[in-house]
Amino acid sequence: MATAPPSPSMASNANVLRRIDTKNPPNPLFLLPKCTSLRELEQIHSFAIKTHLQNYLSVVTKLINFCTQNPTMTSMAYAQKLFDKITEPDVVLYNTMARGYSRSNYPRQAIALFVLVLSSGLLPDDYTFTSVIKACASSKAFQEGKQLHCVAIKLGLDDNVYICPTLISMYTECNDVDAARQIFDKTSEPCVVLYNAIITGYTRSSRPNEALSLFRELQLRNLKPTDVTMLSVLSSCALLGALDLGKWIHECVKKFGIDKYIKVSTALIDMYAKCGSLEDAISVFENMQVRDTPAWSAMIIAYATHGQGHKAIAMFEEMRKAKVQPDEITFLGLLYACSHNGLVEEGWKYFSSMSDKYKILPGIKHYGCMVDLLGRAGRLDDAFKFIDELPIKPTPILWRTLLSACSSHGNVELGKKVIKRIFRLDDSHGGDYVILSNLCARVGRWEDVDFLRKLMKDRGVVKVPGCSSIEVNNVVHEFFSGDGVHSTATSLHQALDELMIELKMAGYEPDTSLVFHAEMEEKDKEITLRYHSEKLAIAYGLLNTPPGTTIRVVKNLRVCGDCHSAAKHISMIFDRQIILRDVQRFHHFKNGKCSCGDFW
Repeated sequence: MATAPPSPSMASNANVLRRIDTKNPPNPLFLLPKCTSLRELEQIHSFAIKTHLQNYLSVVTKLINFCTQNPTMTSMAYAQKLFDKITEPDVVLYNTMARGYSRSNYPRQAIALFVLVLSSGLLPDDYTFTSVIKACASSKAFQEGKQLHCVAIKLGLDDNVYICPTLISMYTECNDVDAARQIFDKTSEPCVVLYNAIITGYTRSSRPNEALSLFRELQLRNLKPTDVTMLSVLSSCALLGALDLGKWIHECVKKFGIDKYIKVSTALIDMYAKCGSLEDAISVFENMQVRDTPAWSAMIIAYATHGQGHKAIAMFEEMRKAKVQPDEITFLGLLYACSHNGLVEEGWKYFSSMSDKYKILPGIKHYGCMVDLLGRAGRLDDAFKFIDELPIKPTPILWRTLLSACSSHGNVELGKKVIKRIFRLDDSHGGDYVILSNLCARVGRWEDVDFLRKLMKDRGVVKVPGCSSIEVNNVVHEFFSGDGVHSTATSLHQALDELMIELKMAGYEPDTSLVFHAEMEEKDKEITLRYHSEKLAIAYGLLNTPPGTTIRVVKNLRVCGDCHSAAKHISMIFDRQIILRDVQRFHHFKNGKCSCGDFW
């Protein structure tokens, strides 16, 4: 039976091995640069054994180094086998192994190696600490990370230029950004790498104001930001939904020549989309010289979240024509577009094509989109069955998605059934109680309402207050629902009171059915609705921006039906475009209409 010819690289190495003078063998390490696989490395290792060079520590270190460059389970197992044969490994070899494990799927092995370093009497250096601390970060080994920090302090290495940013990253990965900030503040002359670490930490911790404050501080120190800096800063800006600030950051990106990076351009698309400027997102995308999968996906998601589902689908078809391979994020955008535009059949088609055509395994977020798709279409029983028959264990978020759909369609009985499933997994989320309580209140089931409110109180569950923000003159102003209910002293509250009179004259009727307190008078219900955070933010925008200026508001929860109705009337009366980003999507209000078509 004929055998396949060896690959060119293997043949090349084999030929080299045949030409070697075994009486005066050269160092086989000169073959390593040509090595492209573990199998070829084994050949070199075999030659090293044959020529007795495997006894030299430098030779074995080079072999191990190759295994740890792009670590896999197989390559690290081979490296470990080589390592175990060395009777007295030095710290360089330990560092090489620790680096490999810290980059692999087995980062805790790096921590175990650090223990061996100490027990063998060797002194760990800055390379040891950086690898092992990274391993703690990726494995969320917080206690071990703190212990490493203590050892670094003891050895006087805690302010090392390599160790310090790694410590900051470890603390932020382990959800202690305040400890990370303490490390940063102790540094007298922080470099851009340190700034990147702490800015990234604040961004990942959803604390964008601190991240942006540090970015300004970095500039005052005349430090040049990098692409890493700008990626985090753009993400922070997107979290705030602050468009003017985002445009200023875009100018910084251009100034420092960082717009050449595809990742930065993709982050700009994401930022503009989340700040409500779809036009700017499109402009960035169209000006990109090279568009990779994340860039296409970002644009698809931008269209989807702005309620332009058909354009999101058209963008996907363009992506296919450009022969760019979609990934799981691409399909999230597609499924989101379908669910928010009532495109049930299209949604099923794309969901099926993930695994059938593109061999992409659906994740929990994809399943969530399908539940949302079915729920919005009123197919609640199908959605329940879909969750029940999933090949993976459902998360509370999946059931919460269905609970919201039950609320939208007024299905109390299924809602009660769903919340039992949620409580089996997590009974600490205030929104679950509120959704079902409000649903029961709408149909007059006040006993159930009282029971749920008592249950919340007994379990110590707190409702998340509605909060809306608006950026005016580069300052982000926040308003909470209920602000000013008992006060009419400020110009904002007076303006809001006058605004309500104008709205009523234009046909607006407060939907007091959305205030679920049986004992409350109708007038008091109206006042409660009046001081919802969305209305406060919009009123502030009307007062503090020139006529014709677009008002952009970001809300932390789903926009309520009454505020949605009020925003439509305001856009018509004052000839203003209002762009409201809630927790699920964007609403573009213009001339008395909303881009969602009242389907949200």
